[in-house]
Amino acid sequence: MRETRLGSRTVRFAAVAGAALIAGGCTWVKLTGPAQGVHVGTMSEVARCKRLGATHAKTTAKIGFFSRSAKKIDLELETLARNEAAEMGGDTIVAQGPTSSEGRRSFDVHRCSGM
Repeated sequence: MRETRLGSRTVRFAAVAGAALIAGGCTWVKLTGPAQGVHVGTMSEVARCKRLGATHAKTTAKIGFFSRSAKKIDLELETLARNEAAEMGGDTIVAQGPTSSEGRRSFDVHRCSGM
């Protein structure tokens, strides 16, 4: 009987771990149509642009006990910021700093076209 419970726990753990690993590789945030025209730039590129404000993006950094890929997290944060920048009338975002361990990052939003 004890062997069955241990086997059941092992199977359940393997199923949860497998699902978390698969989900950890997924990107859930989709780029909106207007945001496709928003560029991820640098401070030197926006020197002559109009700063419209800032946006603060946040995404899931962990699923259960498993940390998500830093590359996926950064991509999602940029996508969220580009979506928000498009709503603000911006066409360029610049990261204010690195991504936090909690999956947060702030971006300045600029309008460079027509400048």
